[in-house]
Amino acid sequence: MSKIRVAIAGGTGYTGGELFRILLNHPEAEIVAATTTSSEGTPVASVHRDLIGETDLCFGKSLNDPDVIFLCLGHGISREFVDTHDIKPECRIIDLGNDFRLDGNYAGRSFVYGLCESAREDIRKAHDVANPGCFATAIQLALLPLAAAGLISDEIHVTAVTGSTGAGKKPVETTHFSYRSDNISIYKLFSHQHLAEIRQNIARVSNAAEPKVNFVPLRGDFARGIFASVYTKAAEGMSQEDYQKLYEEYYAASPFVFHSAQGISMKEVVNTNKGLVHVELHDGYVHIASAIDNLVKGAAGQAVQNMNLMFGLPEDCGLRLKPSAF
Repeated sequence: MSKIRVAIAGGTGYTGGELFRILLNHPEAEIVAATTTSSEGTPVASVHRDLIGETDLCFGKSLNDPDVIFLCLGHGISREFVDTHDIKPECRIIDLGNDFRLDGNYAGRSFVYGLCESAREDIRKAHDVANPGCFATAIQLALLPLAAAGLISDEIHVTAVTGSTGAGKKPVETTHFSYRSDNISIYKLFSHQHLAEIRQNIARVSNAAEPKVNFVPLRGDFARGIFASVYTKAAEGMSQEDYQKLYEEYYAASPFVFHSAQGISMKEVVNTNKGLVHVELHDGYVHIASAIDNLVKGAAGQAVQNMNLMFGLPEDCGLRLKPSAF
């Protein structure tokens, strides 16, 4: 079997850099093109300097007839890219923006919402995939076992903190080192753009009405990772052991998501495609801690995981990455 021919569109940002890092070492993939509107002719390794010595690829205009395109474009730009580029019908698309997460039907294509742990079989059959958002991934990993078991009956409360890379590569005041260092702040209180996809997919998994999710996002004073604290009312008659068994069984088939009987921390997942969850019962509430790397499991790694499923490869192919715990 020949390698999967991969094109990366808009690969100058953090997510694009992570895709290069992963795919350059993927045994079944070959990067044949990297397109950008701002760095044509520029070596990829001069933009992503962690790749010096890893690749001679340069950014250009041509897609070079790929089997799959990863769209790492700004939110709202993916539809424009599809409209303005001659993409062969047989070429698959994995979009890492938000253009197709809520409404996947566009230009004769049907994008499947690509949260692997909730739609693995749908993704295997998909031609095109909308990659979930980073916060949406972390929060849904905390909720999926409850949703699948029909155990969400009340409002959901979430406080989650993300690293500065979640805001993208272009610097703004709130990602400036002198602002972010030794600092923490709230943003997009109860109005974060990932809320809609969380509610929509949880409703699909639970086959129930969309739940109310009260979300307080925090900017952290670190570069990468997401740590989420999620709780809702516990179901009557469920013990902590029942909840632990529920989570262990739900994620038993996942190569990347694990329930930990002990408390978790973010460092245990940074630089990997792993997700960790820890569930506890407290005074009538079930609390779930969830941790992922926002750039890997929350973006590039999950996109490659989707590619693996779409092309019939082992789900963890090219994604066995070790965390840096210290």
